[in-house]
Formats: sequence, C-alpha cells, structure tokens
Amino acid sequence: MTKKTRSHVADLRGASRLAVEATHGVTDLVEAMHRNVAGGPDLLGRPLEGPARLFTRLVYGSIRGVTQVVGASIDLALAQLAPLLGESVPGPERETILAVLNGVLGDYLSETGNPLAIEMRLRHDGHTLEMERHALRAALPRAGGKLLVLIHGSCMTDLRWTRLGHDHGAALARDLGYTPVYLHYNSGLHISINGRAFGEQLERLAAEWPAPLDELVILAHSMGGLVARSACHCAEVAGLGWRRRLRRLVCLGTPHHGAGLERGGNLVDLLLGVSRYSAPLGRLGQIRSAGVTDMRYGNVLDGDWQGRDRFAHGGDSRTPLPLPEGVDSYAIAATTAAQPRARLPGDGIVSVDSALGRHPRPELTLAFPEAHQWIGFSMGHLDLLHRAEVYDTIRRWLSE
Repeated sequence: MTKKTRSHVADLRGASRLAVEATHGVTDLVEAMHRNVAGGPDLLGRPLEGPARLFTRLVYGSIRGVTQVVGASIDLALAQLAPLLGESVPGPERETILAVLNGVLGDYLSETGNPLAIEMRLRHDGHTLEMERHALRAALPRAGGKLLVLIHGSCMTDLRWTRLGHDHGAALARDLGYTPVYLHYNSGLHISINGRAFGEQLERLAAEWPAPLDELVILAHSMGGLVARSACHCAEVAGLGWRRRLRRLVCLGTPHHGAGLERGGNLVDLLLGVSRYSAPLGRLGQIRSAGVTDMRYGNVLDGDWQGRDRFAHGGDSRTPLPLPEGVDSYAIAATTAAQPRARLPGDGIVSVDSALGRHPRPELTLAFPEAHQWIGFSMGHLDLLHRAEVYDTIRRWLSE
C-alpha cells in the first residue's frame, strides 16, 4: 500500500490555471451581455450591433491578453518553486476541497489535463492500494474471502464514509468479517465513464486479491449507486470475472431516476435563455459537470448522453437498465418526514421514489423486492452515512 502524495505546487498551478480559464469565461460572459445590451437600436432606430461588437472586441480582447500573460507568469514561477516546496501527504480538508471542485468541474479538469483532477483509485484508510498480490497482503493483512467495496457520492471522497465517528465499512469488518476497500474517483466525469473505469479497477483487485474470494459486496452512497450499476453493465458486456462473484449491491440514497435539484438547474438554464439579455447568464449554469447533469434523470449508459447536448431541455430518454441479474439488490431511502404519510418528502437531495427505483414508466422501474427496501425517517441525505438504524438494516441484510 502506498501513501499517495500531492505536490503543493501542482495544486497551486492547477488553481492558477483554473482561475485564468475562469477569468476568460467570465470575460466572455460579460462581453456577450455588453454586446446584447449595447447592440440595440439608437434613438433614430439605427442598429448599433456593428459598433458595439467592434468596441467590445477591443476592450475585452485586452482583458484576455493581460490575463493570459499573468497566468503564464504564475505558472512559470510556480514551476521554478517546485523543488523548494516539495511534496506532502494531503490532509482531509484539502481532499474535501478537491472532491467538491472535481464534482462541479471534474470533467473540465480532466479534459484540460489540470493537475487538480482526481485520478480513480481504490484505497484503504486513505492510502492507495497497489494492485499486486504481495502489496495487497501487506496492506490488508486481515484480508479474507469477504470483500466489501464502498463507493462515495458526488463531490465527496472515500474519507467521508467516516461521519460522526462511524464508518459502515469498518463496522461491517468488525461485525461480519468483511474486508473494506474504498473507491476514490472524480465525480464530475460521466457516470458511465466512471462505471467502466471502476469495473476495470475491480477486475484487477479481484485477480490479485490475497485470499480466496468467496463473496463480493458493493455498498454505494448517492451517485455511487449509479456508478455501481453502470460498472455491472460494463462488466457483463466485457465478460469481466468479478461480475460473477458479486453477491449483493446496497444503495443508500441513490438517485436511480435523478435528483430534483439538477432538473431545477436545467429549468433555470431554459428560463435564462428566453431573453437575449439574460441568455449569456445561462453560461453560469452550464459550469455543471457531466456527472452532475447525468443525475438529472439518472444516466448510467454511454447512450444516455453521447451525441446529445447535456444542457438542452428535454425529457427522460434513457435506455432502461434493470438491476444486475443474480445479485441481491437493496435500496435505502431517507425522508425528512418524522412518520409515514401519503406523500413523503425526500432527503433534501433525492426523492424517496428515486432512491427506491420507482418510476411511472414500468420499463424504468427497478425491481427491488419489498423486503429489500427500507425508508429512514427524520433523515437527511448525509445521515445515511452514520445513523445507527441505517447500519442495523445493512448489517441485517448482509447477515441473512
């Protein structure tokens, strides 16, 4: 097991590059608004679009030029400081900030080669696992035949499975003898891209596992459940061996049919586009990452997003993907309501119906058996990570 280090200078250079690119983006936005407002007719009815375009091009072009020079100078200076700053092990605060940044802009960071982009890896106690049998045996001396893989949600990190002193993975290791391994990934990428990469990582882990592997269980929170379902599909298509060993999949607050907040964000984009004066502001809403927009309806397949404008307003056009065959699948939902009632609110992010896989269209409904569904009352989305009754339910299911 290796302790992944991050360079201070890499973080600083990544942040400075992002700041320069953000300044360019804001400059484009302001220029577009300026042009739209100033390009209307004058008092005599003559169009001013030509003069406005000439003026804004001169002014805002100068801003872009100065920004680029400053950004290049910062990048060069930081490169020269690198030997002095050295490297250090990142703390939980930095990892949290990077996780949030990747959740919102992770696809952009990855596409531009920004060093702030998170690279997918499997970890234990915050340390990256080397996919080699002897290294795994040294890192996990108590590894047995029951492997538990935990997948975090959007804008989070594997370290956030520990909440208020509790970690489902550590507790299941103590009570049921599982060996927990945690996925750390860039949640801003498309869910299907993360699903495929996770499947490949899990294949290497299973092949090098230092003990006979009898049982594989996946425990996923929020977006992690979508990544897990996508990984199962990709593994079936590719014929990966770990898929046959998967026994159980437990989803906590997973937006199987999307999250209302992202659909609300898409509606704001649509409304801003109604007027040519407000249309440039729509670009601010379009900084949302591919991972975030995938959660509008719960996209898990490449075909759900390829060849489509992910910011365009439209209905749910997903290809149905049922729960993985031969796997006992479970769903836990949370509601802020204190007791059962006709219409339950969600957990503040994910609705109860979405978390339980319910959908008005039968072909999209996920067939979680009634005995494999559970609703936690007076809970928010993050409470699913530490509440005792949630853990008791998981433990009961996995001990059956």
